[in-house]
Amino acid sequence: MDRKQIINDPAHGNRAEAFEAFDDIPTNPNLGNTIGDVINRRYGRRDVLRGVLGVTATAALFGTSALTAPGQALAMTEGDRFNFTELRWGNDQTHHIADGFDADVLIRWGDPIMADSPEFDVMNQTAEAQAKQFGYNNDYVGFAEIEPGRGMLCVNHEYTNEEVMFPGIGRQDRSGFEQMTKELVDIEMAAHGGSVFEIVRGEDGKWSVNRDNPNNRRITAETPITFSGPAAGHDRLKTSADPTGMNVLGTINNCAGGMTPWGTYLMAEENFHGYFWTDTLDAEGDPDLSAQPEAASMERYGVPGRWYAWGKFHDRFNIDKEPNEPNRFGYIVEVDPMNPDATPIKHTALGRFRHEGAETTVASDGRLVIYSGDDNRFDYQYKWVSAEAVTDENSVFGSSLLSEGTLYVARFNDDGTIDWLPLVHGEGPLTAENGFESQADIAIDTRLAADLLGATPMDRPEDAQPRGDGTAYIMLTNNSRRTPEQVDAANPRPESNFGHIIEIKEEGGNHSATTGTWSILVKCGDPSIAEVGAQWHPETSEHGWFGSPDNCAIDADGRLWISTDQGSNWAKTGKSDGLYSLETEGELRGHSKLFFRCPVGGELCGPYFTDDAETLFLAVQHPGTDGTKDLVGFAKDSTFEDPATRWPDFDPAMPPRPSVVVVTKQGGGKIAV
Repeated sequence: MDRKQIINDPAHGNRAEAFEAFDDIPTNPNLGNTIGDVINRRYGRRDVLRGVLGVTATAALFGTSALTAPGQALAMTEGDRFNFTELRWGNDQTHHIADGFDADVLIRWGDPIMADSPEFDVMNQTAEAQAKQFGYNNDYVGFAEIEPGRGMLCVNHEYTNEEVMFPGIGRQDRSGFEQMTKELVDIEMAAHGGSVFEIVRGEDGKWSVNRDNPNNRRITAETPITFSGPAAGHDRLKTSADPTGMNVLGTINNCAGGMTPWGTYLMAEENFHGYFWTDTLDAEGDPDLSAQPEAASMERYGVPGRWYAWGKFHDRFNIDKEPNEPNRFGYIVEVDPMNPDATPIKHTALGRFRHEGAETTVASDGRLVIYSGDDNRFDYQYKWVSAEAVTDENSVFGSSLLSEGTLYVARFNDDGTIDWLPLVHGEGPLTAENGFESQADIAIDTRLAADLLGATPMDRPEDAQPRGDGTAYIMLTNNSRRTPEQVDAANPRPESNFGHIIEIKEEGGNHSATTGTWSILVKCGDPSIAEVGAQWHPETSEHGWFGSPDNCAIDADGRLWISTDQGSNWAKTGKSDGLYSLETEGELRGHSKLFFRCPVGGELCGPYFTDDAETLFLAVQHPGTDGTKDLVGFAKDSTFEDPATRWPDFDPAMPPRPSVVVVTKQGGGKIAV
């Protein structure tokens, strides 16, 4: 299916669904030894294809209790470390939380975040107003504490849905963006990026926004940003507007992220390719790159995606006019929440790809480690290891810890070991003979470098969460494009609609190690359907299993929490997206429970716990959009005028609004302890 067929397919009810389907087509040419192949060899192809594992392999991964049928109970399970009664699954117009907890909406798209921010007027939006208001489609949430009960909330804004954002225009990708004006595009650009603002906990335990903090601000697609690392100032980053290659406007498609040990905010640039435009099309109407000097790089990154009309009105997003501009996106951006005068930095040493997140930890040898997945079918898992140990002196914004070190890409081996392969110029095939003149080329074309090293193509590696003991959890959301011949030990199922989670144990419990072991924690989907090939602890109830793990968090007690992003596929489970607890240790390893669920069409992002574990931040993005044709009683695509839900306002004059939700325990105390 080509681009036009995907865009016009009636099964895709909004632009996000259509372009995610388009991104199902892998850009990686190296599909000869994918993670599915590895899993297949490790556990046996016949058992993998039948959706089961042999008795020995199953017991090794999940314990002998995993060989029994899944349970259906809602009651607490003996030995369960998550102290809450499970929520029932479902899908409706509002959000739900387990009994004994509150889930309060803290801030919504368009809400003012600064003292001089105008109030939201959905029928009279402007770019100037949006640049001072909370942005659209909130994804990652981080928190920089100032003092107990007070701190700066840091929130990514990933993308926009014009069909439920603006009145009267509907989906624009099918019409060639005919109704998109420069004014509407500028609003979209102002709604991207991030929001940084103070929140305060009151005597009643509830949090609220303090608009009067002078550090509150928006980061948008027009915010001045600089570069660090090997590609900073390189010729491939220079444009007519920036002949130095050191100054770029904005950050876009900020998906997951992270917080550094010194309290700065890391924004991951994910699907940046979709924002670029070309007027040069082939006979089928697809981008013609034949005249582009960097055609191979553009093809590997999917540039230009033509998801937005930005390039019609802003030359820097049109590759015909500024072919180097795409090289300036796809990085990790560092922001100082406490200093609005500090120019954000794109750290090129951490590589250029579709970063899903940037979760940090300090290894046992004292060095900084950052895990980040490349969220595309058949792309790779990475980690960064700083050259020096973390000290009081280098624990600052713009630290060399983010520019001096080594970027690694993962190879998952059949025997359950993992090798972290260094992406270093002059080592192995990463030489001028293969197109890499310097480390700058590796930073810009990280995907191409990882291809040469023989990294393992994965099933959409999304968030990765390290734990202090040298363990990391990798979320593999799904890969419906994987064929039976492409299954391997670490990507075990063909046509995987539900995804799985890999657990990594780094050598010696040290996150900076270059070797370790890996195993599958759970294979997601409905365990009652044999063909799905799901694998959970047997006492996981019908409410507790899930599909498409996306973001994750580890709380102060070392427990793992998973949020899901099923997109338009939620009808395959019947469940809305939500937050689940997932046991990783002992007899209950692989046991999951539902804690929170989204309104229809919404994706759950975050999650983020405060250090005292008494507050949990969750982000619900694009409510009322994904898969609404499958909602009984609605059964059509959402529009501004007629959405599947009007969450969270439920005001007939207001469309659905992406929002951040704050979870607290009724009566106070730690979450689910």
